Amino acid sequence: AKNTLDRNYLYLAEKLGVTVLPETEVTAVRARDGGGFAIEGRASTGGRAALAFSADRVILAGGVMGTIPLLLAMRDDPRGLPRLSPRVGDSVRTNSESLTGVLAPDSDEHFERGVAITSILHTDDHSHLEPVRYGKGSDFFRALMLPHAPGETAFARLRTMLTTVRKDPRKWLRAFMVKDFARRNQVLLYMRTLEGTLQLRLGRSAFTGFARGLVTRLAPGQEAPKAFMAAATDLAERFAEKVDGVVGGLFSEVVLGTPSTAHILGGATMGASAAEGVIDKDHRAFGYDGLYVIDGSAVSANPGVNPSLTITALAERAMSRIPAKGAAAADA
Repeated sequence: AKNTLDRNYLYLAEKLGVTVLPETEVTAVRARDGGGFAIEGRASTGGRAALAFSADRVILAGGVMGTIPLLLAMRDDPRGLPRLSPRVGDSVRTNSESLTGVLAPDSDEHFERGVAITSILHTDDHSHLEPVRYGKGSDFFRALMLPHAPGETAFARLRTMLTTVRKDPRKWLRAFMVKDFARRNQVLLYMRTLEGTLQLRLGRSAFTGFARGLVTRLAPGQEAPKAFMAAATDLAERFAEKVDGVVGGLFSEVVLGTPSTAHILGGATMGASAAEGVIDKDHRAFGYDGLYVIDGSAVSANPGVNPSLTITALAERAMSRIPAKGAAAADA
């Protein structure tokens, strides 16, 4: 799964007769009295026409930010899936990572050339750094980036940012005005295997406009994820010195102090019972025969690296446990 899904799994599925409905959002999954499920949906592009399907088995594979809000809503709906585990939304984790970018406006390097990730630097027993390339024209990060400014408070971060820019304002201006942003920008992805979990719930906050939506809260006994890591900052600054560049950070981290992740995991993790997890070892949801969760929501630990192949392996194993029509289930 190191290339796009429409060239591997979806392509092969369509060759077997599967119908793929793009730009479609599932809004409800309801258990039917006689078994199976009724699925409601709508066009994700704004179409008003409602869609309805029925199925004996349903696999949820929308990723954490797609699967978990749906499961939370259906658990709270008496006509939905009220027997789902109370652990839905628990044990949400990341790779405990930090994303920084080094902008080198005057460098002759072509940071956009090559495979996305080709090397890794292990800095200690639980941490490592990976340089990440984005291809030519991948300039979207420009709109999200500010000078990297670690600090515990918004005032401290603002002061650090202003001090940083004041040291070499011309270089900062050149860095943010370059036309070929992807070529000049080296993303540095710092990841750790250390654990730290959050809980996802449906609630209200300023970030949801005080409407009911997805909110986070700190799991009991856990430390909140940090937007800045001293080791990651040090590595980025050392890299910037070598290429005569400047270190940038994401807007959400610099302004809000909110950590970012490219790899959100968990929320529907495995357990021996509904009291311990949302699904069993074969990805079957407790409480509902024929309902499966097969995506990053099922990852029950922090692998410390890009989880795409971990999720792929779990998905391949889970599907091997579902027997073909007329066949017996695979042995444990």
